[in-house]
Amino acid sequence: MKTSLINRIVLAIMMIQLIAMATSCKDYLNIDDYFDDEFNIDSAFSNARNMEAYMWGAAATFPDESNTIRYGYTPGPMATDEGLNGLTGGGSGNVYYGMDFATGRTTSDFFGDGSPNLNRWGSYYKIIRKCNTILQNLDRPRDLNNMDRLRIEGYTRFIRAYAYYNILVDYGPAILLGDEVVNTNAPLEEYDRPRATYDETMDYTCGEFEKAAQLLPKEISILDFGRPNKGAAFALVARLRLIHASPLFNGGPAANSYFGTWKRKTDQVNYVSQQYKEERWALAAAAAKRVMDMGQYSLHTVLKDDKTPALPQGVKSDPNFYGQYPNGADGIDPFKSYSDIFTGEAVAEINKEIIWGRNTSYLVTTISQGSMPPSLGGWGRFCVTQKVVDAYLMDDGRTKEEASVDGYYSETGFTTKPRNFSGYPLNSGVYNMYANREMRFYASVGFNEAVWQAQSSASVNNYTAKYYYQDADGRGGVSATSPNYPITGYVIKKYNHPMDAFQGTGARHMKKAYSIIRYAEILLSYAEAINNLTGTHTVQLGDQQYTISRNVDEIKSAFNLVRYRAGLPGLSADQLDQKATVQKQVERERMVELLWENRRFYDVRRWGIYEETEREPIRGMNPDGATKETYYQRVIPGTSSFLTRVVDKKLVWVPIPRAEMRRLPSLDQNPGY
Repeated sequence: MKTSLINRIVLAIMMIQLIAMATSCKDYLNIDDYFDDEFNIDSAFSNARNMEAYMWGAAATFPDESNTIRYGYTPGPMATDEGLNGLTGGGSGNVYYGMDFATGRTTSDFFGDGSPNLNRWGSYYKIIRKCNTILQNLDRPRDLNNMDRLRIEGYTRFIRAYAYYNILVDYGPAILLGDEVVNTNAPLEEYDRPRATYDETMDYTCGEFEKAAQLLPKEISILDFGRPNKGAAFALVARLRLIHASPLFNGGPAANSYFGTWKRKTDQVNYVSQQYKEERWALAAAAAKRVMDMGQYSLHTVLKDDKTPALPQGVKSDPNFYGQYPNGADGIDPFKSYSDIFTGEAVAEINKEIIWGRNTSYLVTTISQGSMPPSLGGWGRFCVTQKVVDAYLMDDGRTKEEASVDGYYSETGFTTKPRNFSGYPLNSGVYNMYANREMRFYASVGFNEAVWQAQSSASVNNYTAKYYYQDADGRGGVSATSPNYPITGYVIKKYNHPMDAFQGTGARHMKKAYSIIRYAEILLSYAEAINNLTGTHTVQLGDQQYTISRNVDEIKSAFNLVRYRAGLPGLSADQLDQKATVQKQVERERMVELLWENRRFYDVRRWGIYEETEREPIRGMNPDGATKETYYQRVIPGTSSFLTRVVDKKLVWVPIPRAEMRRLPSLDQNPGY
């Protein structure tokens, strides 16, 4: 059906207004409301500007990637052993879907009490259909030159691949539509088709990212920060190839235990291959190496100054570890080098560690406020777990168990002197468990009697949060309305800048960006992939060929860069020679380095250790403790059934909505649902 002349004129006026807005704000343009029907499709592709607007409108359908906690689009930190929230259970106030997922409330009929929620399956296919429509109509705008046509094709292919990526990681195997545009008025049988296998979905999605990468620009201007570039496409391929190589999806006991009997009903083919292929690790290593070889990315570092703490003797004494960064941990400020990435202190638009990210208000309005003490206008309930705290090393590189031997780590007594390093104040009288820890601990975790600086407020600043039962921010405090207290005794502080304040004279926040994928992940992925090789493999990646084998020096150079940036010693020669040891070190490092960056949920599953990690009860300090003696005890927080986490193999993926299952008879549900 064609639009009338009046409709076309009205549409043109609206388009002029919207394009003017887009020019001024340089952000994704979402005009999807005007191009949502076949009725307006001719206008959508009448010229180059309209087509590009339609494309960015499709991209705007994606959720904000930082939105992983409240009204989250994915299970996220709350669904793993790195996070916990006391506000759970039914009712419109419960919008923490990761907790719903971990406690077994999520079903094919229920994805959360609020909206939006975990039911994203349909919206991803809406994006795919729009991308296919664009690709089918690339030749229609008469004013679209070849260069712009290729640019739009590159972005469109990336957007489509990213929709399949989200389906793959959260729902598993997808229905692959290729370039087909299913007519909205088509009969039901034209929609009905089976899911592809996991391998087919993985290869298709990576293949589309590869095609997109050939057309995407290598660099993005500061004004276009948030748009993907070639590195973003390559980095997501590296992430996916590592997942594909991992035990859950690569044959062996984990793949058999979870998916051994899950077959496609149309032809009885295993959805997840039961045959181990070592070359997948080589392909994952090559994909990470390709990003490294671009020479475009590096870990963010800040030069040391007179406020930078001296490296501990344990780091300095070993000649293999001591040296100027990047050959050692000296010469930089490890606290600022890590913390500034997340707090807004470092300018995200020019930060070479952020391969792909986006500016977002969610980190301020939700994550920052959700962790800040109630006395400062926060909610005080976005908790990390004792397991996370225990995972951080001491500042000399030892584990807490190793440091317990000489008393460098202790769970008795309290510090007797205040410290101030890199602008971070640490009170005297702090529990000794929190003393002498590596810098990433102080940059990431808020604990009892930690200082919240809130420097932008003239009336509320340098506040010491106390979580003892009777104190203002504790469970029984006058300012802490249940459950506005840290149920584990710890909150995520990673995204809070020292200037951030929610109340008081002059209170304001630093602008923040969320890293969708950053270079530290690529380095750790490369080290892990190389470590899992036993032979030499030649693999093809795009138009390049790579010959890959386990190389101790390669593992060391990639892994140790991350450790040095944290002010820690790297892996020793003895550790590097042991494959299992390196893997455990990688697992610890990813938990700490990528804390609350939406990687832990996928990591414990791909490693095949989900059940092991979930069977260990979540612990924290005792929120009922009114004194130091009673507070500092490891307990399992909460007695509510809403906090009882379940261990079930089906929780590898989110279920496909039942409504989709009813419409598509050939569609198989994820196992266990």
